[in-house]
Amino acid sequence: MEKRQVEIKTLKPGSFCLIEGVPCKVDALQTSKPGKHGGAKARLVASGIFNSQKMTIVKPADTKIDVPIIEKKNMQAIAFVGNHVQLMNLEDYSMIEILMPDDLKGEIHEGDEVLVWKFGPHIMIKGKK
Repeated sequence: MEKRQVEIKTLKPGSFCLIEGVPCKVDALQTSKPGKHGGAKARLVASGIFNSQKMTIVKPADTKIDVPIIEKKNMQAIAFVGNHVQLMNLEDYSMIEILMPDDLKGEIHEGDEVLVWKFGPHIMIKGKK
């Protein structure tokens, strides 16, 4: 799991961050003005990339936050087993079996190449190649 650190105030909507170890996509970022005795605060609203869970954090704007480096791979659909699909990595020919997303059912057939996003134990099919 590769990651780097940036200040919260530099994130933009659509960028990625790690909240409690969960990779998320930033939906909104609000920053307040610095006060007489305190620094600016940032309110970050994000949704999980792999589970779509909404998360919100409020921290000082210059606090460092981890940004995940998501691995993107091309894989080939080999077989369908119930709601799961078996995929083969085109680089090292390793096999994995993951849950088929509802929005891609019927679009992906055996032998098709798909784009897969992976970060640590999280993995998902992003789309058909």
